[in-house]
Amino acid sequence: MPTETMNIALPDVMRDYVTRRVESGQYGNTSEYVRDLIRRDQQEQGMARLRSLLMDGLASGPADPLTQSFWDEVDSAAGSTTE
Repeated sequence: MPTETMNIALPDVMRDYVTRRVESGQYGNTSEYVRDLIRRDQQEQGMARLRSLLMDGLASGPADPLTQSFWDEVDSAAGSTTE
């Protein structure tokens, strides 16, 4: 994946914290640390979205049974939209 440089401004306290995290050996450099933070944030946002969708589903009431005829209708509808 191509990368592009991004410059950010941090207060001294935050810059020093990042430096200590890298110097601890857990991260090879500042970029690795920031990428890890972004990945974790993306995962957290994805989980929050999933929880929200699950709660919406639970709040929507009892589920209809997923029978073969239901899936046949889904397949039929999907086929008609791609033709």
